[in-house]
Amino acid sequence: MAALADEVPARTDATVPGASLRHLVGYAALQVQLQLRDVFLARIGVPFELRPVEFALLGLLADRAPMTQKQLAVALRLKAPNLTVIVERLLARGLLARRRNARDGRSLLVSLTATGRRLQARAHAESLTMEDQALAGLSPSERAQLLDLLWRVGAPGDPIDDQVA
Repeated sequence: MAALADEVPARTDATVPGASLRHLVGYAALQVQLQLRDVFLARIGVPFELRPVEFALLGLLADRAPMTQKQLAVALRLKAPNLTVIVERLLARGLLARRRNARDGRSLLVSLTATGRRLQARAHAESLTMEDQALAGLSPSERAQLLDLLWRVGAPGDPIDDQVA
């Protein structure tokens, strides 16, 4: 697990983007992502020893288990070999179980173990408030609108079949 980044210097007029960057949604999103990444590391990453993609994988399995590795790769937008490394790491920690799919013996189903469910529940509970300080400048309706807009841009559809393939 990477250590938390050194303290970030306060923004000054020299570090606030000018007109040449302020129109870029990607640049603004990156700046927010960098700030929220630090929050994630402090509240979930370090205490629970989870990378963001591992936290997301545990959350998907909490909601939809069992899932095939292919479904997980699509949902997380990962290539199969990269997902395999992540799954193996979580298997080694005793957080996941993997078994052959009875309907299709070629695929493997992944689910949370009891230990994985407990860790996911604790990390999820922490995630419910971890961004509050960073988003304190937004009203609840603005926060809901921001989240809705981000999901509309970043997740145009649900690529996961409800059926376990």
